[in-house]
Amino acid sequence: MLIERRSNLLNHTKKIGCNAIAVFQPENVFYLTGFWGEAIAIFADNSAKLIAPKLEATRALQISKECEIISSERGSSLISTLVSEIKGKTTCSDCNDFATIEYIQDKTGKKSFIINSEPFFHFRSIKDKYEIKTIANAAEIIDILFQVCTEEIKVGLSERDLQAKLIFEAMKMGATSPSYKSTLNPLIIAGGPNAAMPHSDISDRKFMKGDMIIVDLTLRYEGYIADATRTFALAPITSEEKKIYHIVRLSQQEGLDAIRDSSTCEQIDLACRDVIKKEGYSEHFIHSTGHGIGLDVHEPPWLRIKNQEMVRTNMTVTIEPGIYLEDKMGVRIEDSVLVNKDKKASNFNKFTKDLIILD
Repeated sequence: MLIERRSNLLNHTKKIGCNAIAVFQPENVFYLTGFWGEAIAIFADNSAKLIAPKLEATRALQISKECEIISSERGSSLISTLVSEIKGKTTCSDCNDFATIEYIQDKTGKKSFIINSEPFFHFRSIKDKYEIKTIANAAEIIDILFQVCTEEIKVGLSERDLQAKLIFEAMKMGATSPSYKSTLNPLIIAGGPNAAMPHSDISDRKFMKGDMIIVDLTLRYEGYIADATRTFALAPITSEEKKIYHIVRLSQQEGLDAIRDSSTCEQIDLACRDVIKKEGYSEHFIHSTGHGIGLDVHEPPWLRIKNQEMVRTNMTVTIEPGIYLEDKMGVRIEDSVLVNKDKKASNFNKFTKDLIILD
């Protein structure tokens, strides 16, 4: 599997004039070697090498597959080792550190070290059977956690307390929460007025009667991510809240129904957006409809307006419309799904989307 991935990527990069690949990003290193850690992977026609600092070398040797391990000191020595391995080659790389790029290009020549992350995302966006199964496992854990929510959410429980319970249960099942720079919290749990912010921070606010509570769970299992959201309610709720919930649910279903191989990202986005627009809430749907998932929380394709990229069979994406009334409430419903060729998308998440009103 990994050898095939490397071969496909090398053949692709040859089309842009490169005969080697230097991989820096942990997600891409993992995709091509099975090792997630501090290391640089190098691939050419007949070789696969993983340069790892000494503190990682033993782990890299144990975990990586079909790779020669080169042990090095950290920092500049690691980069110098890379330079010695790629001299004389034209190398495509996903490196995103300017100082590192400048140093390498100074040693190899600018035209010999080409920065282009597109080939990596191009191949990662189409999932193989193992990746699909692993994402399905992550989604199954999320569904179990939604059931935990129905048992734990009650008046007086805080957002932070619910997050702690869910993370604890997730880790017992072998899942972890991915970390990303845009937030200090692993999950999004937002009740009442906090739910009006799509990326609300976890707080010590306690749930109250009448709250709509957004629970957005992103979990990593064996490297791969599933992402799903349900909105729960604490009785009593208003007729407007019920109306908004059902609009969002219909919007999400329209988005799911619109996904086919060769559908454009914009078509899928508009399928969701048009439902909300017709009900008069268009200005309250303030984000895109979805995004790709895999080794990153957010990766191509991007399901948004003006994106004419087509989704393809075996891409994995989220569908997550929402309506947010500032300082009042919010509703979002999200599933992780698999794009199929000649039929509707397969939904990884099975937990009900009926409005659950808890006492």
